[in-house]
Amino acid sequence: MRDFQNMPKTMMQLANVQFFTWFALFSMWIYMTPAVSSHIYNALPNTPEYNEAGDWVGICFAVYNVVAFLFALLLPVLSDKFSRKMTHLICLTLGGLGLISVFFITDKNMLLLSMVGVGIAWTSILSIPYAMLTGSLPTNKIGYYMGIFNFFIVIPQIVAASILGLLVSTLFKGHSVYALVLGGVCLIIAGLFTLRVQDDDNVYLPLKNV
Repeated sequence: MRDFQNMPKTMMQLANVQFFTWFALFSMWIYMTPAVSSHIYNALPNTPEYNEAGDWVGICFAVYNVVAFLFALLLPVLSDKFSRKMTHLICLTLGGLGLISVFFITDKNMLLLSMVGVGIAWTSILSIPYAMLTGSLPTNKIGYYMGIFNFFIVIPQIVAASILGLLVSTLFKGHSVYALVLGGVCLIIAGLFTLRVQDDDNVYLPLKNV
């Protein structure tokens, strides 16, 4: 408990970044299929068109993972050139714009372009926060604080699961695409919070997971 109360300043600053980041991701994972089916396919649940939309969302998610894999090769170079904070801001902003762009898309094929931005953000999400965190941790507490850091991934997902349904049904009048817009805004906010993170270590940490 003493270690938790005295967690490094960088870790506390990254908590804000992680909260908005994973809230955004959870909104995408939950509402991408309903949003695409209603906004682009004009399909109702339990119809062939809805199933077709779900299949296309699966392809979109595959695309952003492929983009993440390829962009991972470039991320260390960008981090060295522009700093990790600025790189993370740029990547999250591209991801946020990708989610927001779904609102303006009427052609399903254009969703693939949106997923390029999401894939770039996904690469950064899985690496740069952990790189910044590791440089701020005492070497004998890295495992402990990495475990605590996962709280900042789980908590925003719990919050998203708790309130997004209410927001969509009331504030957004059942239009799921607005959940994606909200997610995009949250990613951009997370990127701006990154600028406040104290990042003194230039050691690059490889991808946590893809």
